[in-house]
Amino acid sequence: MIEGILGKKLGMTQIYSESGAVLPVTVVSSATCRVVQKKTKERDGYEALQLGLIEKKEGRATNPMKGHFKKAGTPCFYHLSEVKGAGLDEYKQGQALSLSELFKVGDYVDVRGRSKGKGFQGSMKRHNFSGGGGSHGSMHNRAPGSIGSSSDPSRVYKGMRMAGHMGDRLVTVQNIKVVGIRPEENVILINGAVPGPINSVMFIKKAMKKAAK
Repeated sequence: MIEGILGKKLGMTQIYSESGAVLPVTVVSSATCRVVQKKTKERDGYEALQLGLIEKKEGRATNPMKGHFKKAGTPCFYHLSEVKGAGLDEYKQGQALSLSELFKVGDYVDVRGRSKGKGFQGSMKRHNFSGGGGSHGSMHNRAPGSIGSSSDPSRVYKGMRMAGHMGDRLVTVQNIKVVGIRPEENVILINGAVPGPINSVMFIKKAMKKAAK
């Protein structure tokens, strides 16, 4: 069984639990996820599956990648990623994968995705700084404050929290619960929010720190 699967974030909605509570859920689809290549110990030195997600027109792929997908008997994909696991002999090139085969309601999963990019931001938004005074002639309302260390060591310490590029980085959310599965649509409902905008690609696997109840 493979460790996880690729999915596309369709958006968020809400459902009712058995107790009548309203649960915010993220809807993730793996409708187009297929096995593109099998890595073997004899040929590659390790065992893994290369998965593809989100189909694209053949004309948008390079000639080497066209041959790669043709050999697998699959359409061309925008996203490729490798996933390890045990007992991978049961999988075949071109096979479509289903979320319901890996997860069930009540399972806890870890979701890794790329967070929304927010461009260049100041220190107050990026690091939640309180800023300077707001009255009495203050001229540093949103300034970060002093960053130096006098004449010793006469430099700015590495890792100083300052203004800069915010977001657009890999983020993993751990131990979130699967509250619904729709096998006919190859869709999974995850309790809460996961990183990334709508239509972004994420990797979902069984939680490493928490087991299903």
